[in-house]
Amino acid sequence: MIHILLVSPDRNSLSDLETGLEENGVQTTWVESCGDLLSKVKKEKFDLIITDEKLPDMNGIECIKKLILFNPLLNCAAISSLSPTDFHEASEGLGILMQLPKKPGKEDGVKLLYHLNIVLNIE
Repeated sequence: MIHILLVSPDRNSLSDLETGLEENGVQTTWVESCGDLLSKVKKEKFDLIITDEKLPDMNGIECIKKLILFNPLLNCAAISSLSPTDFHEASEGLGILMQLPKKPGKEDGVKLLYHLNIVLNIE
């Protein structure tokens, strides 16, 4: 089973995404900050980390930068309102699997799972 860690202080903003993921057999876990995320990944294995755009302690892309210093092989996706070009500039070299819109829906979860399955080599 795929296990995804959602990082957001606002669980309601990601509820449609969570529903879409869970309807496709994914187990989700929540934390509210980057600090919580860094503690959690030391204890548990996750197939994907999804960061919200704004976290209490930093923004999502900054959090991914900290995370890959700890484990550069973790798969990540980031919610961002940046244009695709600006997002690419801000996240270049981080290996982010996908940019998600500000309020991702079920269909975004399905698209993300498609890309994750390719990376994980799951058919």
